[in-house]
Amino acid sequence: MHIGFLLPLFTGLITGYIWKHSADEVAKLLGVACVICLVLSLIIAPWQLQVLLLASVLIGTKKLLSSRI
Repeated sequence: MHIGFLLPLFTGLITGYIWKHSADEVAKLLGVACVICLVLSLIIAPWQLQVLLLASVLIGTKKLLSSRI
């Protein structure tokens, strides 16, 4: 399994941390960079992790919807 998808993931996490702790104009730019990096890491992640994430979202959504009814 290629672990190259971790590079944009960690970059996104670091920019997200800096974004939460700064209050100037750079924070907006870092927020955009964080979202782009996280989406990019999900796109290039191995299919096994994508299936695992999809299954957890479907199960979580089903539990949330059944608790609201």
